[in-house]
Amino acid sequence: MNLEEKLNSGKFVITSEVGPPKGTNIMPHIEEAEKLRDKVDAFNVTDIQSSVMRLGSLATCRLLVDRGMEPVFQATCRDRNRLALQSDLLSASVLGIRNVLALTGDHTVLGDHPQAKPVFDLDSVSLLKAAKGLMEGKDMVGNELDGVPDFFLGAVVSPGYQPLELQLIKMEKKIEAGAKFFQTQAVYDVKSFESFMKEASKYNVPVLGGIVLLKSAGMAKFMNDNVAGVSVPENYIKMMASADKKERPKVSIQIASELIKGMKDICSGIHLMPLGWDRYIPDVLELA
Repeated sequence: MNLEEKLNSGKFVITSEVGPPKGTNIMPHIEEAEKLRDKVDAFNVTDIQSSVMRLGSLATCRLLVDRGMEPVFQATCRDRNRLALQSDLLSASVLGIRNVLALTGDHTVLGDHPQAKPVFDLDSVSLLKAAKGLMEGKDMVGNELDGVPDFFLGAVVSPGYQPLELQLIKMEKKIEAGAKFFQTQAVYDVKSFESFMKEASKYNVPVLGGIVLLKSAGMAKFMNDNVAGVSVPENYIKMMASADKKERPKVSIQIASELIKGMKDICSGIHLMPLGWDRYIPDVLELA
C-alpha cells in the first residue's frame, strides 16, 4: 500500500525526513533512510530547508523512488515562480513521485544567502490549487495538458498557534484547494494538540502530528522564542538542561516516545523531524 492507501485504511502512519546535503554527497543520507525503510511509511524530502542552499528535493526524491522507498516531495514557493513550480510538479510526476507537501517556505533572510531575492509568486494555498488544476488537465491559465499527473497532496498546519480559529480557517482553505492530508508543526503539549484535533476532526482529513527531536535545552528555548505556534513545556526543558551532553539523545528519545504514546489515539500518524538525529528514530519508535 502507498501512503494514501495506508492513511485511508486507518493505519497509523509514521513518516520521517531526509534533509539533502549542502553538496553532492547524498549517499550517507540515502543510507540513513535505508536503515529506516521497514520502520517508517514515507520520507519527507525537505526543499532548501530554513533557506539554506542544499541539494534539491526533486533529485533526492527520485533516488528514494529508485530504491523502493516512498518520498513526500516538499515544494516551497519561496524560490520559484508559478511557471517553475508547475514545471517541477509535472517533473515530479514523470519521475514517479506522487506525494507532494505544499509549503510557502521560510524567508531568504533567515538562511545562508540572505541577499537572495525571494519569489513568493504563490503561497501554499495557491500552489495546492495549481497542483489540483494540473491533475484536472489544465495549467494555471487554462491551457490543456498533454498528459495529466496524479498527486496525493498535503499541507502543513500549526496546532499550537493562537488564535486557533485562524489555523482552522487556513486548514479549511487548504482542503478546498486540494489538500488530502496534513502534517503539523512540532507538538510538545499533548493536551493542547488534543483540543486542536477535536476541532480539526470535523474536516475528516488525516493529520500527522509533528515531533522534532530536542537536542538541548537551548534549542527548546529558541523554539519557544522564535517559532510561532511551538511551545516546549518547562518540564521538558528542565529534563534536557539537567542531562549532560552524552545523555541528551537518551532524554530526547524518552520525550519523543512519550509524545507518540500520548498522540497515537488522537491523530492518523506521526511525522518525525530528526534534524540529523535519524539514527535515534528506531529507538524512539521501539520505546513508543
